[in-house]
Amino acid sequence: MGARPGPPPDLGDDEPRHPAVDAAVRSLVNAATLAPADQIAQYEAAYETLRETLATIDQT
Repeated sequence: MGARPGPPPDLGDDEPRHPAVDAAVRSLVNAATLAPADQIAQYEAAYETLRETLATIDQT
């Protein structure tokens, strides 16, 4: 089994961030500690959040 990814790098406070994207990334990091069967719901929720966020960005 391969190594699990670590937390995303700290981008610093001067980088523009989006709260929904940050929350989705945190949920993916947290999902790494769950059993594989439980990770699926976390991944699906993060995917949906990212998809919706990108759709709203495209509309602006």
